[in-house]
Amino acid sequence: MKEAIIYLDSSIIIKRYVKEPGSESVRNIFLKTYSGELTLTFSSWNIGEVLGALDRAMVQNRLSKEKHAISKKRFLFETRRLIKLGRLMLIPIRIRILSESWKLIEKYHIHQADALQIASAKNVNASQFLVSDKKLHEIAEMENLNSVYIS
Repeated sequence: MKEAIIYLDSSIIIKRYVKEPGSESVRNIFLKTYSGELTLTFSSWNIGEVLGALDRAMVQNRLSKEKHAISKKRFLFETRRLIKLGRLMLIPIRIRILSESWKLIEKYHIHQADALQIASAKNVNASQFLVSDKKLHEIAEMENLNSVYIS
């Protein structure tokens, strides 16, 4: 049986490092990853998106400076660790994926970041596309991704 490849969108990744609704579900996904049941994947673009979201949360006083520093450090450490363990496939930004994302932008009138995530997930034939954005979830389904919405 082929191992499941789970694509995490940026909003799902944030739930790993900032406690909010859906964080427990994401925690369970990471536990299955560490036990060898799953392989995670996301675009290298997501790293900047996650760092930006953590920064915005700090600037808007939704995350203290201390919690921001801890969350950022945990995210970067865990990303490197999972890559070294072979449990995370970091998808590079390639022209082929970018050009597919441009088609999605015009087809669905979405942001580059969202289109890039869908194109990246399709590129690696992800078994599931985990998302916390309802519109992105609906578009992913229209693009025949096995999208799972976690609120």
